Amino acid sequence: MTIFIPTPLRPFAGGQDAVEVNAATITEALDGLTQAHPELRKHLFTGEGKLRAFVNLYLNDEDVRYLPAKEGTSVTKNDTLSIIPSIAGGCWQRGRKRLQRDWPSRQ
Repeated sequence: MTIFIPTPLRPFAGGQDAVEVNAATITEALDGLTQAHPELRKHLFTGEGKLRAFVNLYLNDEDVRYLPAKEGTSVTKNDTLSIIPSIAGGCWQRGRKRLQRDWPSRQ
């Protein structure tokens, strides 16, 4: 199967945007990926071996969190697994007025 590597993690995968692995499940695919590229492990998994909360996985465009077997889902050689890191934050643009909501005051 093909695992697509997001841009921020490519330096830890030899600069590759995709990696081919042989696996029967998503878990095995991730194990194969991190065995081939050990530096990825700390970016994908916690110290306890759980997938980090900000790492989203999509199997053929399906969010793995909503699949019945989750990471235990079976895969084939034609499947794709996309690693999508959550993105948060941002910056309030200078000069823009913030919207204000009129909340009832408490008395």
